[in-house]
Amino acid sequence: VQLQASGGGLVQAGGSLRLSCAASGRTFSSLIMGWFRRAPGKEREFVATISWYGDSTYYSDSVKGRFTISRDNAKNTVYLEMKRLKPEDTAVYYCAAGTTLHSSNYRLYDYWGQGTQVTVSS
Repeated sequence: VQLQASGGGLVQAGGSLRLSCAASGRTFSSLIMGWFRRAPGKEREFVATISWYGDSTYYSDSVKGRFTISRDNAKNTVYLEMKRLKPEDTAVYYCAAGTTLHSSNYRLYDYWGQGTQVTVSS
């Protein structure tokens, strides 16, 4: 499975961004998709995950209510809509694919994209 993330950039605090992650190499609907992030000097952090057909989602407490994960199986793409961004959301964001539902454990994801930088200025 190949994952290609895009959509990162520089935004002011309170602003919005939408990340996309295009997948190829396997039936997309057979994959659990997730987003993680890594800020400078910090450990990789779980952000959100979505079930095979998008009917179930799970978020970290730090983004719940501000971020929305969704997927379009016809386009083999998962999205992360980020609103009310804060400086502490600054990180490299990675999409990941696996087979374990509602997992926040990065070890349970088998495939990773290259990451896209999100920078939120104060």
